[in-house]
Amino acid sequence: MKNWIKLSILSLSMLSFGVIACDLHGHSGFMPENDLRIPVGEKAMGGITEVQFNRVMDKMTSLYAGVVASTGRKFTIERRWTDATVNAYAHQNTTGVDTIVMFGGLARHPETTEDGMALVACHELGHHLGGAPRKSDPSTGALSWAANEGQADYWGTMKCLRHYFESDDNIAAVKSLNVPTDVVNKCQLIYKNDNEIASCERVAMAGLALGKLLNAVTQGKTPVSFTTPDQSVVAKTFDAHPQAQCRLDTYFQASLCDHGLSEAVSTTDANTGVCSVRNGDKVGNRPLCWYKP
Repeated sequence: MKNWIKLSILSLSMLSFGVIACDLHGHSGFMPENDLRIPVGEKAMGGITEVQFNRVMDKMTSLYAGVVASTGRKFTIERRWTDATVNAYAHQNTTGVDTIVMFGGLARHPETTEDGMALVACHELGHHLGGAPRKSDPSTGALSWAANEGQADYWGTMKCLRHYFESDDNIAAVKSLNVPTDVVNKCQLIYKNDNEIASCERVAMAGLALGKLLNAVTQGKTPVSFTTPDQSVVAKTFDAHPQAQCRLDTYFQASLCDHGLSEAVSTTDANTGVCSVRNGDKVGNRPLCWYKP
């Protein structure tokens, strides 16, 4: 009976997805709009607990309320644990509040881990703080306040999640993660401190959890992997949601970017504070499957 319930809920994800990632008003979904719902009582699904969910949100608030305040705005997280929606959103209002909206339905998805949920929160905050490239109106070219989807992934991983893990015992944390050899080798090439290497591995594995989540919700037919990067090259920067493999590539490259957490990004210059070809970086750059340098 439980398996039937689980399959019935997952089958809802077969319904149509919106093709527009988010509007210029910032009702910005972590993933495309979907009809999947995972209610609070569905224990067969897995995912993370309410305690874990709140632990992530408490830590995000502690780390970033002051950062947002320094921009003259206020940071708030709407914790909708009982809401079955499998997504997350970001928006601003005219009274100076930067909001991210986090749903229990996403937390209860079987591919969601606590670290993955932290990366979702970082992605949503990335719309507010991630800088360029920003979303643009396709008809007028006018820029939104919000970093585009790929940049929210990139900043959310490189700056936010690394900061989130900064004071943790990452060496202990990665022992249970079964980190692939390719990730270990590449992290060791970039970082020399053992805890920084472990942080790099942990960040990459949070990205893998979300890559699997995105692939499951969008019914991807090919498993995502660190060893099968998306080979597509965009003619211009893509503002909407990249495919799951392309997003995993973004998470992985961001984990390998060793620019300091204190290096601020820019809302107008996409090369400031990050890895890029212009800055002479050979590793850690935004993938060409969504970004046009």
